[in-house]
Amino acid sequence: MNKISVVITTRNEAAILANTLKSLQGLTDDIIVVDNGSTDDTIEIAGQFNVKLLQTGWLGFGPTKNIGNDAASYHWILSLDADEAIDDQLKQHLLQLQLPADGQIVYDLSFKTFIGKHQLKFGEYAGDHHIRLFNKKHVQWNAALVHEKLILPAHFTVQKLKGHVLHYTMKDFESYSRKLFHYAGLNALKLFDAGKKAAPAKIYLSPFVSFVINYIFKLGFLDGWRGYTSARLSAFYTFLKYARLKELWQQDK
Repeated sequence: MNKISVVITTRNEAAILANTLKSLQGLTDDIIVVDNGSTDDTIEIAGQFNVKLLQTGWLGFGPTKNIGNDAASYHWILSLDADEAIDDQLKQHLLQLQLPADGQIVYDLSFKTFIGKHQLKFGEYAGDHHIRLFNKKHVQWNAALVHEKLILPAHFTVQKLKGHVLHYTMKDFESYSRKLFHYAGLNALKLFDAGKKAAPAKIYLSPFVSFVINYIFKLGFLDGWRGYTSARLSAFYTFLKYARLKELWQQDK
């Protein structure tokens, strides 16, 4: 067993957390669940597994993940969201991986994204991948309000791992729509704080461009009605983001 800690952030993830924790059994003896205000059964479900449970207020995505990293027993961190399980191939690769002593490398993981039990193979999520395994002595998350990123030293190398993270981001389109509203508001605030403006072209043209790219050029139509709906929702998210940004600037005046 490699000395890898798994850090998971949660808030009202009772419907999916057990699936994620089950996929990690046998990988590590150090799983940290950082919960920021769950009001459902998330805490009770986490307590059914051998995890360290930390409860915090909402500090932002990056800072919350860094709290979990600080509490980890090992330097190597596998960072997951509560709706991200790992498949058997990735687990085996992680168990056999020879981690360098100097920690000057990060590992890129491939993702499969699902609506319910149906995988989206095309469109926005085709070829999705993210750096999620790193050494906390050298790497940490930034403090962005949304779409947080890892701060990587310039000289670090990136290596691809075999297997996949299984991202069950959409239980159904209703819950996914609520998530998009939330993220659109956060992203608008992030752009506002950076001094970005919402030009009319951004509000009216960007959603159309988003749909064309995801549904046509990225072959989202091959996922059938799910691909169409996913592309439409992504376009709507783009509209909401820039509409909310314009609203923030109007309120600021």
